[in-house]
Amino acid sequence: MKIRAIITGATGMVGEGVLHECLAHPDVEQVLVLTRKPTGVRHPKLRELLHADFYNLSPIESQLTGYNACFFCLGTSSVGMSEADYTRVTHDLTLHVAETLLRQNPDLTFCYVSGVGTDSTAQGRSMWARVKGRTENELLRLPFGGGAYMFRPGYMHPTPGLHNVPRWYPAITWLYPALRRVLPRYVSTLREQALAMINVVRRGYPKRVLEVPDIVALAKAG
Repeated sequence: MKIRAIITGATGMVGEGVLHECLAHPDVEQVLVLTRKPTGVRHPKLRELLHADFYNLSPIESQLTGYNACFFCLGTSSVGMSEADYTRVTHDLTLHVAETLLRQNPDLTFCYVSGVGTDSTAQGRSMWARVKGRTENELLRLPFGGGAYMFRPGYMHPTPGLHNVPRWYPAITWLYPALRRVLPRYVSTLREQALAMINVVRRGYPKRVLEVPDIVALAKAG
């Protein structure tokens, strides 16, 4: 199966890692990066679509057709944000993009990067986990032909040579070998995250909500 993917969040760490693996993967034939600012990446497979307002995709909707995968890597920290503001950025924006892509590509597979600890009940004490859980639940109800899959990574060890790594990451990356041994349910690599997303489009997966062990196993699926 040849993958024609739309990627959001490609100027962040996760999105950059997913873009990197997509451009290198033989089964990915085309990538459209939907972004507010250029990535600086040049590749024959890659096209960038610059758009300032992700809350209104109607001006570019006709350019979002012909794809069979979306790797939704756009996200922000909840630190310092009210629940209303975080909901607008995390839930409202995500659902608008997903619903727009569904109209244009009914058979699409939608992959959403959430996070370990997300609250599927959407009723818990943690604000970010409630909002993420509500977002996951509503995405899972959308009738994507290829299905919707929620990825819940924990710590992701960065891919060497990439640029959009948080400034504080070097303070903990040296601990990765030990963390991988001691906390395997919470630790993976960014490459594993990206390959798991590619492989779920190629092969599917029995579970729609993937925790770190699922991500690691799916990355090895070949």
